Amino acid sequence: MIAISLTNVRLILGARTLFQNLNWEIQHDQKIGLIGPNGAGKSSLMKLITAENSPEPGGNVVRAKGTTLGYLPQHPEFDPDQTALAVTLEGNPRVAQLEAALTAVETQLGLPQVYENATALEKALETQQRLLSEYESLGGAGYPSRAREILRGLGLPDSDIFKPIKQLSGGQKKLIGLARLLLLRPSALLLDEPDNHLDLPGKAFLEKLIVGYPGAVVLISHDRTLLDATVTQIAEVEDGRLTTFVGNYTEYIMDKEQRLAKQEELFQIQQRAINRMELALKRYQTWVKVSEKFASRVHSMQTRLEKVQKLERPTLERRRMGLELNGWRGSNQVLELINVSKTFRLPTREPEKVVLKDISFLLRHGERVGLVGANGAGKSVLLRLILGAEIPDTGEIRIGPSVKMGYYAQEHETLDFNQTLIDAVRRAGNGSESNAVALLIRYLFTYQQATQKIGTLSGGERSRLQLLLLVLSGANFLLLDEPTNNIDIASAEALENALEDFNGTVLVISHDRYFLDRTVNRILELKNSRLTEFIGGYSDYAQN
Repeated sequence: MIAISLTNVRLILGARTLFQNLNWEIQHDQKIGLIGPNGAGKSSLMKLITAENSPEPGGNVVRAKGTTLGYLPQHPEFDPDQTALAVTLEGNPRVAQLEAALTAVETQLGLPQVYENATALEKALETQQRLLSEYESLGGAGYPSRAREILRGLGLPDSDIFKPIKQLSGGQKKLIGLARLLLLRPSALLLDEPDNHLDLPGKAFLEKLIVGYPGAVVLISHDRTLLDATVTQIAEVEDGRLTTFVGNYTEYIMDKEQRLAKQEELFQIQQRAINRMELALKRYQTWVKVSEKFASRVHSMQTRLEKVQKLERPTLERRRMGLELNGWRGSNQVLELINVSKTFRLPTREPEKVVLKDISFLLRHGERVGLVGANGAGKSVLLRLILGAEIPDTGEIRIGPSVKMGYYAQEHETLDFNQTLIDAVRRAGNGSESNAVALLIRYLFTYQQATQKIGTLSGGERSRLQLLLLVLSGANFLLLDEPTNNIDIASAEALENALEDFNGTVLVISHDRYFLDRTVNRILELKNSRLTEFIGGYSDYAQN
């Protein structure tokens, strides 16, 4: 059964036409991965479904009767003074309505004019039973417990559940937005990058929820492992068109490669046929000068050429970010931690928080090491200690004498949002304006963007700029904190390829399982303030 349909949709935002004659049907139980390059219009397409965007006249977006929508935007916003739990509980306002109605009925049942009147009493009891039945179907008295269970499962610790929203990160707000939707239970979920900032247990929890969800789910995500585990159809937005493929992400890649190869083959066959016809036409046009009997052949050949429905040549390889991480050979022992401990002193009446305890490990030149662990385990603290931004309470951190560190910050805090892109690149690379512009264009920025302030960029664009500045740093030891957050799949693949060729050492915090499998040969898990080592990529670690 069709839950949502888009017919002949044309969307214009500003001076840009995002979609033209777009058609799409979403079945009531489908799990769909919506993919495409950053800026292709994926979020705008979701906003068309929710009616936040409106199609041009002639296009229609129709929801089947009874279809309810739950939409999680990239950056949800809530009342900053409410607690995380209170905002979550508001996810399904019907629960509060039912609680108020049940209280009113209980008050009625205590009135003499009701309990002494058989007809009125029967009517009140019937109303109470109907309300209780609906209340129980939505979780009933266990609704707050269900809310806390979902928040914990997604990775929000108990200590944050009662904090005001203004004290939480953007990633934690997204967790709360997702929990609200799961409590609301709409018939169709529209999720815009719900996995950003989730740790590995949180992603596993999300996968289970999507697979078992009783309605339709449309998921924008750049996490290839998540797409493989959850979706049964891929919808790709590219060049203003939407193309659907049956299967998960890996099956889509194989199908697309075969389809493009077939299209290229048919295009080449047609081009050879057209070339032969054009050569024949030229010969007839030459011969007609000698004899008029060839005039009919000229006319016939021209007609045949005009009737040919020319195939478009498929784009076999899209333009990608020109990322090259060169690096250089430095010290053999790049980094060594010896019995490092770090404790944070919290406000009065709260116990001290031991983040790291007796941490020891060694990184040698050329190693690719992944650092994993639940959110709040202390991974970013460990990176700050290595960078010298924090001082360990005990222990020693040794950096090799011929090591230059380059840091990629998860929240882009190393960027100056008031700088223009050109100024940032010129300062980092000590080059001319023309060289800076040329570099920015290689990283998929336009000249207009290059002249704007960094603060105007999207999350994905800031990530690309930060990678460019990392290249210009000339580092041979890279510390990367969630580098694939916000960037599209093509850019993630460019980063994977660049790290493979990098002549240096890499320590990366990531919850991107596909990325870890492609890039690292050792995993360090931070859990309960201690490190455990696993040889291999994420799949090897997951089997332990």
